[in-house]
Amino acid sequence: MVTDHQKHAKVFRALCDPKRLAILELLRSGEKCACVLMDRLEMGQSAVSYHMKILCESGIVASRQEGKWTHYRLSDTGRGAAAELLMKLTTPDLGPSGEEDCCR
Repeated sequence: MVTDHQKHAKVFRALCDPKRLAILELLRSGEKCACVLMDRLEMGQSAVSYHMKILCESGIVASRQEGKWTHYRLSDTGRGAAAELLMKLTTPDLGPSGEEDCCR
């Protein structure tokens, strides 16, 4: 059984690599074919495939097949979920009284 923490870790794993951040930067301007990513990032097919698998599993990137090539784009729902997750995890939860719980 996959826990919420395991699902959340996939999002952060997708964002913790410089090459994946470069891929996301390229996808900001629109859908790109894997061949374009390979060329622009000077990476081989297997390296691009590896990074895209992680980005797609995180939900941040979506893909579609066209012939022998895969095309990638930022996923609106995945992007929104990742932003929401970051906000949730970095916003203090002070409980109903507005104070932190402590062991008194």
